[in-house]
Amino acid sequence: MKFPILLPNIFKHPFTYESNLNLKIGDYVVVPFGKSKMTGIVWDEFEKKNNKNFKLKKVLKKLNVTPLKKTTIKFLNWFAEYNIIPKGMALKLVLLSGNTIETFQKEAFKTFNNNIKPSKIKLSEEQKKSLKKMNISSDKFRVHVLQGTTGSGKTIVYFSALKEVINKGFQGLILLPEIGLTSQFEKKFLEFFGITPAIWHSGVSKKKKEVIWSGVANGEIKVVIGARSSLFLPFKKLGLIIVDEEHDQSYKQDEGVTYNARDMAISRASFENIPINLITAVPSIETFENVKKGKYSISRLEKRYQNASLPNYEIINLNETKLEKQSWLSKKVIEKVNFHLNKDDQVLFFLNRRGFSPHVLCSKCFNSFSCPNCSINLVYHKNKSNLLCHYCGFNSSLKRNCVKDGNCEIVFSGPGVERISEEVKKKFPSKKIEIFSSDTMNKKDSSEKLQKIVNNDIQILVGTQLISKGFHFPSLNCIVVVDIDLTSRGYDLRGAEKNLQLYHQLSGRAGRTGKPATVYFQTYNNINMISDLTNNNPDIFLDRELDIRKKNKLPPFQRFISLILTGDNEVKLEKEAYRFKTFIENKLTGKILGPVNAPIFKLKKRYRIRLLIRGEKTLKLQNSLAAAIPNYKFQPGIKLSVDVDPINFN
Repeated sequence: MKFPILLPNIFKHPFTYESNLNLKIGDYVVVPFGKSKMTGIVWDEFEKKNNKNFKLKKVLKKLNVTPLKKTTIKFLNWFAEYNIIPKGMALKLVLLSGNTIETFQKEAFKTFNNNIKPSKIKLSEEQKKSLKKMNISSDKFRVHVLQGTTGSGKTIVYFSALKEVINKGFQGLILLPEIGLTSQFEKKFLEFFGITPAIWHSGVSKKKKEVIWSGVANGEIKVVIGARSSLFLPFKKLGLIIVDEEHDQSYKQDEGVTYNARDMAISRASFENIPINLITAVPSIETFENVKKGKYSISRLEKRYQNASLPNYEIINLNETKLEKQSWLSKKVIEKVNFHLNKDDQVLFFLNRRGFSPHVLCSKCFNSFSCPNCSINLVYHKNKSNLLCHYCGFNSSLKRNCVKDGNCEIVFSGPGVERISEEVKKKFPSKKIEIFSSDTMNKKDSSEKLQKIVNNDIQILVGTQLISKGFHFPSLNCIVVVDIDLTSRGYDLRGAEKNLQLYHQLSGRAGRTGKPATVYFQTYNNINMISDLTNNNPDIFLDRELDIRKKNKLPPFQRFISLILTGDNEVKLEKEAYRFKTFIENKLTGKILGPVNAPIFKLKKRYRIRLLIRGEKTLKLQNSLAAAIPNYKFQPGIKLSVDVDPINFN
């Protein structure tokens, strides 16, 4: 008999093989391919007929693995079509390094015991109402949004919903935006359920991933807590998906296969016909619009846990209180911080810039220190004593021959967290101070550091936006936002929405245990914007943003597809971009904008030019583009990347 076998590589269709084995759709098999062997899956349709007569090769063997479900295969077919990628690359996301794992002995899964203990945590009346609304028609597909003030106990509500699903014999998936969140989250999970969840992200060892993959496929593992890629695990009996912090931009995968894990999770839930819960303090604009249209149901938690009050906001106008030379913190801020420290409050200085200084230049020749591989400034990291490119990893020392004479005389322009930390140490020499950024918190000792922060052994934190994401610090009651004037600039159409979400999340770190808390904003010119961002009802801001988007035909009212052409010859690339635009213009249902140089024009030694397609929100746009691209022959050395629903416009 003939069987269609899809292989995990850049193949748009399955290949036809022969076999006498009793094979069904979803079976894992080993087949010869070229001179090697590959693992593939019996797919649900044959490749489109081609007229060439090939001698068919035989399937070598069937693997002892629970078959991939037909619903998952249908999801992968749709995923490939929506994101304009080959089906084989969608399958590669399911298989570990293109391989599959044959079943482990039961012993391998004993850490993940499935005996859930009764929880001692009592839900408030408001939480019970939300849970009831969340569980209506709980076994069929529907999208429910749980919107709650930070610190209102959203996690406990969706844990309760998940518990019911697991007790019925189903599996659950909790998606988190950052791997840095998993250790604190795992503790919370253990306290509530009494069982160990499987943790899945890029930092998990290959051996552990194999055990989890097999346990999920055969139903031995009940709950996975994971980053984006966990969405593609081959669940045997998935019953519920939860997307925590659904608004978070980290759900967008920007390298390799590009996709938005939140949107793809909704789609997978739809194909599996199971419920999905989106959890947020401030919904993404897309989610907000779907709630308004009635496509998604919603429940809200407006009271914080144990009725703790939300922090107060105070604006420190820098036009009235001058900064000293080479200082980034006003005298008024120092006074406020001292007031909080005297009450044993923990303090956070928030600045969304890593390193010591984001811009280094010479006072004699005025040349900036920029990356030779990317059109971007190098960031000075004092702790490592080097200049670093945050895009390609290039680093160099500060020593440079000046075009005038001798060595360059260094001037640091603007602060990063290291520079603020240095100033804070001078102002508060007796206090224990810690930097909280991806440079300091991705190390093995990060859970130890987190515990010290929780215990208030560290009195002052200096942190980037990583700190805004779901951490619980009981003593944190004072937040100083150092750089709101910088975060409000830029060319990002999602800038206002991102700032709203960031500052709501950030303020939610403060005052979680009931003590009065304050967030202080230093600013020269953003007083009105801060009032908008800190309004207790974010829906007012989102409604206004939605009106602007509608008038200007921006997402979520139109679909955007970003095309980026890269090459190492600037002139050749520009000509090719115009030629490619002319070629696809008449073949698409949408409108093409550009070509223009990307804001970061050079990245990792390659130049970048952007085209933007905008059109109706149907698959017609993707299908017309997917049909056109293979018929165009790019010049050697020029590469095209396609990003459906782009979030980043760099």
